[in-house]
Amino acid sequence: MASFDINQERAVIQDAAEFLNGEITAHFGATCEFKPRVLIICGSGLGGISHVISSNPQPLSVPYSAIPGFKASTIVGHAGDLLFGFMNKTPVVLMKGRLHGYEGNTAQEITRPIRILNELGSIGVLVVTNAAGAVNPEFSACELMCINDHISFPGLCGFHPLRGPNFDETGPRFLATSDAYDLKLRQLLFSKHKELGIARRLHEGVYAHVSGPTFESRAESRLIRLVGADCVGMSTVPEVVVARHCGWRVLALSLITNCVVLSPAASALDTNPVPLDLGKAEHSEVIVNAAAASADVEQLVEAVVGAL
Repeated sequence: MASFDINQERAVIQDAAEFLNGEITAHFGATCEFKPRVLIICGSGLGGISHVISSNPQPLSVPYSAIPGFKASTIVGHAGDLLFGFMNKTPVVLMKGRLHGYEGNTAQEITRPIRILNELGSIGVLVVTNAAGAVNPEFSACELMCINDHISFPGLCGFHPLRGPNFDETGPRFLATSDAYDLKLRQLLFSKHKELGIARRLHEGVYAHVSGPTFESRAESRLIRLVGADCVGMSTVPEVVVARHCGWRVLALSLITNCVVLSPAASALDTNPVPLDLGKAEHSEVIVNAAAASADVEQLVEAVVGAL
């Protein structure tokens, strides 16, 4: 793993924050004093959340490619823009697209956008969404799960966003994550789900973070279920950890896009084997099912943000 130069990282973060402050002032005007209070990260196929951003005033869209130190996602379903505007009268910034470790990014590169946006000085809440596979057999595709805890396999093995010199001016060297997912925000999410009368089921459970890019094998899926996870995905936890290091409150919502295969593979000795491709995960399935549930996710996010 490449060495991490914290002074160089601080300089990159500061340059990017100054650039964004300049763009915000130029777009909204010095009198508006636009100060985003919430960061919303849109997961695979969930960029439609941007549809609930108010058009008055016109939002500011900044491509990742224009921001010093930002990298663009290479994955279908992740656009690659920051969108500043008002959602239900609350000033917010949306990340339309995120970075993943399997794209070759370091843990620091994945979470750099959090560090940069923290420099704006006004954000205190992260609302993060993702697409995930269900390992809990009671879950079905196109349902939702509010994350109340996580298991990070990459983090436990050293691919951790706080590895290396500590941003000690931001957060502690040894960060507790037992309170990572804010209880009041989770209660608010369930309250809004009921208030809106959304029929789509909303579960609560544990998210397992894996590195990808392969979908889990059958044995890996059973292991993930055995250790206590309810769904599995390839993102979110690094951003949550750094957001908590910055002192933000966190709400995380998984869209269940598929059910992982938990049954053992057919034996070569079976006389009538079950086809191995039965239930096999496909990224196209992730995008299609995310689109199917996106309207409900948009409603929920807008309602929660409006209550903050």
